[in-house]
Amino acid sequence: MSGFANFPGSDVRARVGHPVIDADAHVVESNFAFLDFLKVVAGPEMVERVQRRPGGGGGGPTVKGFWWGLPSGPHSGDRAMALLPRYFRSRLDATGIDFAHCYTTLGLGLGYAPEDDVRQACCRALNMLYAEMFAEVGDRLRPVAVIPTYTPAEALAELEFAVSTLGHKAIMIGTEMRGPPRPVGDGDPLDLPTQSTRSIIMDSPHDFDPFWRRCIELKVAPVCHTSSRGVGYRASPTNYVFNHLGDFACGAEFFARSLVFSGVTRRFPGLTFAFLEGGAGWALNLLNDIVEHWEKRNAPAMEANLDPAKLDVEIVARLYAEYGSPRLTAERFRENPHAGHNVKRPAVFDEFAACAMTEVRDLRQLFVDPFYFGCEADDRMTSIAFNRRLNPLGVPLKAMLGSDIGHWDVMDATSILSEAWSLVEAKLLSEADFRALCFVNPAMLHLSMNEDYFAGTVIEGAATKLLAAARPRAAE
Repeated sequence: MSGFANFPGSDVRARVGHPVIDADAHVVESNFAFLDFLKVVAGPEMVERVQRRPGGGGGGPTVKGFWWGLPSGPHSGDRAMALLPRYFRSRLDATGIDFAHCYTTLGLGLGYAPEDDVRQACCRALNMLYAEMFAEVGDRLRPVAVIPTYTPAEALAELEFAVSTLGHKAIMIGTEMRGPPRPVGDGDPLDLPTQSTRSIIMDSPHDFDPFWRRCIELKVAPVCHTSSRGVGYRASPTNYVFNHLGDFACGAEFFARSLVFSGVTRRFPGLTFAFLEGGAGWALNLLNDIVEHWEKRNAPAMEANLDPAKLDVEIVARLYAEYGSPRLTAERFRENPHAGHNVKRPAVFDEFAACAMTEVRDLRQLFVDPFYFGCEADDRMTSIAFNRRLNPLGVPLKAMLGSDIGHWDVMDATSILSEAWSLVEAKLLSEADFRALCFVNPAMLHLSMNEDYFAGTVIEGAATKLLAAARPRAAE
């Protein structure tokens, strides 16, 4: 695709006749305003510390990060949309977008600052800034609070402040803890030294269940917008594009696996999650991969087919004798039939136990129902989300349109909706799929948590009708 459409998004909006919700636009923070709030939160010394931090968009000084990443030149007006919410609101009709969610730019990196006081102070300052910036545009724009999550305590503290004190209705959470290189492990040949990246929930020393429970009580859906730049395969010191390819998909996939295999989606079936800017291709691949692993590595199948104690040594020895060689002999095989492979039964044998998976259909509740996936307008792989034949459960994944307005990949904000519509013209999406992408799914992500989420907005009536129509299906 060219990346540019030749007709405005407002034309598409007039044609489809349903609201369009942007699941992932961005606010580009005026740094001076952010520092004003940071000074209020933590004092002038914290401002100096943050100003001394290396730049580069999340990679640090040794990884090529975000550079020349904001619209400029003839597209300076699109930059201003992300800087000034009132101007953004004035341009929404031209884009064809009825309602937009605005995610952080600075917080994508600062939410993972390794210093506890820096991370917590920056997130609070950002949330205070957003509450002020968007105070007059709530009918069409909604900022998203940034929640640091290195510990449940800090996550709960900022969640409470952001929602109960500042009045935020949407949140973006950190999904992992980042630190210095970890040591090589105990014999795994693939366990190489690399930057430490640890899920906040999978094999975590912390119990985040109180945080998930509080999200449900406060009626907010945790959203992931996690970059993987600077970690492992995305750590080039010279090439940002090399590091950016697959960046958010990789971060999202890590968190999605963590949610399923730590049992979070089993324990909290009413909680919805979203993964932004990575598309949906990775999600369908992961879903199929889980099925394929389940079929071979569920506990009964393992015990029946892979138990080392059940190896018939004599059968294999006879085959060595018949088909071996002077080096590959039956006698040598009998001395070491398992060839050094691990035969010890691990303490955790059923690796699907935490999610209580007993059949493939369980993945409907564990994966399909709670997860929503942000897709950019020019992503042709979005069509995969709606392909029931590729989905082992025969249902679509819940893809959502995310514009990324404010960042380098949106050169003309008025073309976003027409770029998405080109998938319909190419017969990759049906008009019903387009409605799900642009309205139903981004609405239900939040309505499923909070029936009043769109109260007071321009799409309140449409959201109420959508929720009423969805209830009978949900009850089936």
